[in-house]
Amino acid sequence: MKDGGRIAATIEVLDDVLDRRQPVKAAMRDWGKKARYAGAKDRAWVSGLALDALRRKNSIEHAMQAEGPRALALGALKHAWEWDVRRIETAMKDDHAPTALSGQERECLLLAPDPSAPPHVMGDFPEWLTPHMTRAFGPDAVIEAQAMAARAPVDLRINTLKSDAEKAGRALESVRAQPIAELINGFRIPAPQSIERQQSVEAIPAYSKGWVEVQDMGSQIAAAAACVQPGEQVLDYCAGGGGKTLAMAAAMEGKGQVFAHDVDGRRLSAIIPRIKRAGAHNVQLRHPRENASLDDLQHAMDCVLIDAPCTGVGTWRRRPDAKWRLQPNALDKRRQEQAEILRTACNYVKPGGRLVYITCSFLTEENEDQVADFLADRSDFSMAPVADAAAGSGVLTEQGAALVRKLSRPDGSLRLTPRSAGCDGFFVTVMRREA
Repeated sequence: MKDGGRIAATIEVLDDVLDRRQPVKAAMRDWGKKARYAGAKDRAWVSGLALDALRRKNSIEHAMQAEGPRALALGALKHAWEWDVRRIETAMKDDHAPTALSGQERECLLLAPDPSAPPHVMGDFPEWLTPHMTRAFGPDAVIEAQAMAARAPVDLRINTLKSDAEKAGRALESVRAQPIAELINGFRIPAPQSIERQQSVEAIPAYSKGWVEVQDMGSQIAAAAACVQPGEQVLDYCAGGGGKTLAMAAAMEGKGQVFAHDVDGRRLSAIIPRIKRAGAHNVQLRHPRENASLDDLQHAMDCVLIDAPCTGVGTWRRRPDAKWRLQPNALDKRRQEQAEILRTACNYVKPGGRLVYITCSFLTEENEDQVADFLADRSDFSMAPVADAAAGSGVLTEQGAALVRKLSRPDGSLRLTPRSAGCDGFFVTVMRREA
């Protein structure tokens, strides 16, 4: 495909995303079924431009003085991919390209970004989130949000049940993975350039052997905050796909027990092949479809980890389309779910045990407010420093421990963001139950 045809395809994909509220993956799949002629490079090009356009939707539409898929695609070529106007005009003359640039489009593409644009435009986030962003970040809200509009790398965790950093690191050279300075067993594949294809980890032998797992650095640090030890009894109450479950199982060296639970049986089922591949024999599923009760775990767990359902705003780099589907009622719904989960899951913590509350969100309403409300009702729990727990896990390097201490909040909780830590957005709190 020539660039003009690729631009037209991007507009079609963006139309599905914005008008039909389709996730980008689904829109790309639908387009791909119709475009059998498109090669892997074409698909990577179209997907990359669509995602970059969505990452910077507000600022691009503001610069183009127009809304919609065409304005987004053309504006992304200029403002995300740094094409000059002449190159864009040339591409629009290709076969199967959209109609030529209008005079207004050309003029807008030549203009510099507007430094007086409102925060939600400069930061590329939904306007209704402005007070929530300001509450979370104060005067740094725009800068923090802009970091969330960048492309994300692929982070990996070495599965120490089957390999080690040295052996697995050699196997990862084919995907250009480099050690993460903050993690003893972490590697990172850099984010691709605009038209590059993302390296596929699943295609390399080290992945199929169970030597590595895809897991963001922030998620690895969050799991480290549980500071689980061999022989402990641990409940991952919202296990989902099992990333933190497997990280804890490896940290426990296969000794003790990790009980993986989730009310969404479909999500929990996804962990089954991952458990087998990782060789995590100390993981036991408590699956809702099997009516598996948790009654026998009451007041018996050394650690209960809650990776709570949330708005997911911390993952905007990876899922920019979700940013524009988020509505205020979703925040209210998640807050209710989080409060209920905290009230229920805490009862599995034994006296002297710990409760770890995690979200992939930076919103105060889902994080500090939830913890404050919970502690107001449960005087038998108290805050413990996340930095001490994470540093004591053996997962962090000295540089990683220093980063966590630097980013710790006065109450001992931890907030990670793309700007502050170079990872997805996470909030982590450790609470201990009175012995």
